[in-house]
Amino acid sequence: MTDKIERLLAEVEAFAPRTAAEIEEFRVRLLGRKGELNALMDEFKSVAPEMKRELGQKLNHLKNRAMERVNELKSDLEAHAAEPAGSLGDLTRPGTAQPLGSRHPLSLVRNEICGIFERLGYVVAEGPEIEDDWHVFSALNFPPEHPARDMQDTFFIEKDPDILLRTHTSSIQVRVMQSQKPPIRVICPGRVFRNEAISYRAHCIFHQIEGLYIDENVSFADMKQSLLYFVREFFGEQTRIRLRPSYFPFTEPSAEMDISCNLCGGKGCNVCKHTGWLEIMGCGMVDPNVLEACGIDSKKYSGFAFGMGVERSAMLKYGVKDLRLYFENDVRFLHQFDTAL
Repeated sequence: MTDKIERLLAEVEAFAPRTAAEIEEFRVRLLGRKGELNALMDEFKSVAPEMKRELGQKLNHLKNRAMERVNELKSDLEAHAAEPAGSLGDLTRPGTAQPLGSRHPLSLVRNEICGIFERLGYVVAEGPEIEDDWHVFSALNFPPEHPARDMQDTFFIEKDPDILLRTHTSSIQVRVMQSQKPPIRVICPGRVFRNEAISYRAHCIFHQIEGLYIDENVSFADMKQSLLYFVREFFGEQTRIRLRPSYFPFTEPSAEMDISCNLCGGKGCNVCKHTGWLEIMGCGMVDPNVLEACGIDSKKYSGFAFGMGVERSAMLKYGVKDLRLYFENDVRFLHQFDTAL
């Protein structure tokens, strides 16, 4: 019976008559006293009790959709008949507005972040999502036995330990350092992959934006001032930052950067765990081993690097509390960003 309902529903949607007589014939055959819908209603009486609810809903949907379709076709035919033959109709009549889509919130945030750093002289660089071990780990000071490799649950391609989905966009920085001579000032956005359980706080796919600046006499103070400029442009002039010592294999010294919670003004809330601070990125001075691995003289040049998650920044900017919403493509969620076009 389900197959019959689906077949008739498909027939309703596909029906394209040319005359009023064809519409009426279709209506009688489907909705008339001796029509196919009434035949299904008679068959419905003998359906098992546990199936009645589901099949009853499908029958009601079929009936309602068939009546709507018949009325739509009649209206369209009457409107067409009212226009003079060979005429385009009333050209002064307002046209039908075409619905516009909206940019994804992650695209909005990515473009805004890149735009801020472009004003500081950075250029956007991109690279492949399927990478090799050298660009993702070895060139970034991850020896084969380094425990930091275990911190990033990697997706390998066909069990080949040398081919993998990149776990960070630092691999783009390696490619830039190999192909360009300092001064280098790039911002590297992209999608990355890690084998993590999906929850409201984590996903196996997410987006990063990493930055790299290499030149002569680049200092930690240069990095701090650049990042302070960024957060005040992105989160507001009142935003404060703090740098906490941390560890990354490819930077030394390394730091985690927090910003004052823009949701509670630093007073403490559930989002910042009542600390008044939110971690948004890691950063540090590029390790000399990384410079040397990429063919850059570490005695002459120095630099800093930083990286942030686009999803985390978008959650803070728009007040979104569930990371999974970014990947479900629910138009009710996405249409909230129409005004951001």
